[in-house]
Amino acid sequence: MEEDILQLEKKIYDAMHTVYDPEIPVNIYDLGLIYDVDIDDYNNVEITMTLTAPNCPVADSLVQEVRDRIADLPGTNKVNVNLTFDPPWEKSMMSEQAMLELGFL
Repeated sequence: MEEDILQLEKKIYDAMHTVYDPEIPVNIYDLGLIYDVDIDDYNNVEITMTLTAPNCPVADSLVQEVRDRIADLPGTNKVNVNLTFDPPWEKSMMSEQAMLELGFL
């Protein structure tokens, strides 16, 4: 059972690497927008994420894309995406790869 959850978790993280903020050419995971991923014993997935700014014009569509992308994975049950701005996103949350791609390094 634990191995199944670990495999599903890997698929979820892989899927998040394919979702891009349309205003920034970097995936949401490397941007540091994903705060937490929780998978329960029934393969229900709870994701806590943020956006680069509270007034992000693509907030609804980006959250929906994350939800849809994860829900499409074999083995997932219910998927809930919680949007938070606490703590607020800042560029130090980006991966080194994202900083390199955006010219911050």
